[in-house]
Amino acid sequence: MVNETPENIIKTVFHPEYTYGDFIGKLIPITRSRKVEYNFYEGHFLRALSQAYKNIIKSYDKQGNIIDNHKIENVVLIIDELNRGNSSSIFGSIFQLLDRDDDGWSSYYISINEIEFIKILELIGVEFSYDSNGKVDKYELKPHNSVQLKTFQEKLSFLKFDLINKTIKIPPNLSIIATMNTSDSSIYYMDSAFKRRWSWEFIDIDSKSVTLEGIAFKNRDEWHNFIQNINFFIKSNHKSIRGIEDKQIGYFFIKDDEIKNACIQNKLMFFLWDSVFNRDKKPLINLLYGENTKYHNELITFGDFAKQVDNFIKKINSFKSV
Repeated sequence: MVNETPENIIKTVFHPEYTYGDFIGKLIPITRSRKVEYNFYEGHFLRALSQAYKNIIKSYDKQGNIIDNHKIENVVLIIDELNRGNSSSIFGSIFQLLDRDDDGWSSYYISINEIEFIKILELIGVEFSYDSNGKVDKYELKPHNSVQLKTFQEKLSFLKFDLINKTIKIPPNLSIIATMNTSDSSIYYMDSAFKRRWSWEFIDIDSKSVTLEGIAFKNRDEWHNFIQNINFFIKSNHKSIRGIEDKQIGYFFIKDDEIKNACIQNKLMFFLWDSVFNRDKKPLINLLYGENTKYHNELITFGDFAKQVDNFIKKINSFKSV
């Protein structure tokens, strides 16, 4: 499938010199006939987003109705070495789009500048005509006819972007997959707000996924009770935590109605290990094993911790009564 649709696979590698401009797009000067021209070149994210929009458009007819049995092609943006670049700076306001609703669309929209928005339209195949003031007068998207702005917006309403205010969302057919090495000593710091917007999967040293099947919490009420207990545990160990206000867990840290063990392992437990108790693992060791020092070498790596998901949930749920 990759060989058949290579345009649906966009790859990039973060590094210390990689910037927001590389990710979104930037103006680059080019000299032609001794004259300097500036062209806007799309970055990897803008290219992936535009390809996802383009695939959606292919599944709709001129009237804006979805074509029966026409599957919308998925697009994936692959980021290797996420933590070798300043990811929070590279993503900028794009990180707000990482929150998704149940239908797969971004929960929120962001505004982008006109140059970026025009580039998206160009990449999905829109052609423009201009009025005497140099403003876009009409938009044409084949097989759609040339139409005025308002009509064009209505015809492409299924894309959920706003031509007037230049706002965008990530569609459900665009996935972003990133890799990072947690043991890399040269990594950039990733803030908690950025980390929380990702789903995580930990691959152990033996290249195996540390994932436990099954359901941890059957409904939101069970999850809410668990969150109250875990925040009590976090506050009880505040001496081991820097910036505790930012380290407590909100109810929507995980938004699923039914929460799987794998989600607890790879998102919640990783956040506790890597962000909350990153300086001092002793509270986690004491939680799982008590003061019995003979078990303390059982919790050296995150892989060791992740395998204790059942014990972790049990200990947190009983922590208040200790």
